[in-house]
Amino acid sequence: MINLDPLTKQLLDEAKRTSRTTINRTTKIKRATGQLASIEARRRNDPLYKRMVKYRDLYFKYRDMVHRKYSPRVRTKARR
Repeated sequence: MINLDPLTKQLLDEAKRTSRTTINRTTKIKRATGQLASIEARRRNDPLYKRMVKYRDLYFKYRDMVHRKYSPRVRTKARR
């Protein structure tokens, strides 16, 4: 059994309670592995983690710019 720090345990417990979908065991393990890997990388100040966060933030920035640019044109299509 892996010993988890309290914050990690809290995050995983919260994710289990708020999930509304039924998932199988392998999906649950993959999801938890990804969450724990990100938590561990952040805790160790990994440069790959910093790069991941930077590009994720840039993705959201550019996505919002595209939405602002094209939303007036596609709003009528979305209402149909």
